[in-house]
Amino acid sequence: MKRRIAMLSVLLLTGCGGEDVGDVSLGFLTTKDIKLNVLVDPVVTGVTCHVASIEANLNFADPSDSSIACRQTGPITAEMIAAIDRSKSGAVVFRKSKSVLFKTMKVRRIFDPQSQTLMYLSYSTKEINGSFKHSLSTVPLWGTAAYQARPMPKQ
Repeated sequence: MKRRIAMLSVLLLTGCGGEDVGDVSLGFLTTKDIKLNVLVDPVVTGVTCHVASIEANLNFADPSDSSIACRQTGPITAEMIAAIDRSKSGAVVFRKSKSVLFKTMKVRRIFDPQSQTLMYLSYSTKEINGSFKHSLSTVPLWGTAAYQARPMPKQ
């Protein structure tokens, strides 16, 4: 039941853009601003991400550049980690439309079981000048209730 509630939360929240917490003008003669969004991971609620991206107020498409920083801001439990998608492509935890022409900025959570680290990848879904823009932030599980001690290799 908890897993179903968590999955429903993910589906509901991935359609949302995170809450705006900052807005920085890029100058008097431009219509572009840097918007700062906050996102609390809907499943691993002890992780908060801040995403910075450009919004062009009178254009049909926003630039694809973005950056992301994620940190542990609360407890992370083994139950939370057990509830996440552990596939190589992970799960989308945030999405924001960047254009009327199907360009979207997404944040995807991917788990690295070897290093016991959560990776949060911010990326654009549309190629710009031969490149897909992306940014990465990581949250290690070391020191959390979710960390699984591995036995030392035999010598």
